[in-house]
Amino acid sequence: MDKKEFSVLIKYCFLKGKNTVEVQTWLNAEFADTASGKSTIKDGYAKFRRDEMSTEDGECSGRPKEVIAKT
Repeated sequence: MDKKEFSVLIKYCFLKGKNTVEVQTWLNAEFADTASGKSTIKDGYAKFRRDEMSTEDGECSGRPKEVIAKT
């Protein structure tokens, strides 16, 4: 599963009233090889508590996606 799909699952659990430990236990049981880490779940819950309900990644400053090599 990709990051977006895990964000949707974390949001679902948040809306169902599950706590972060329950979410992590469930994700580890269902998706043992690819489950999100504890910090990802906590970050998602913090975002949802701030009423930022989008599961999309926001824009961020910094390095561009493509790097132009100098020759």
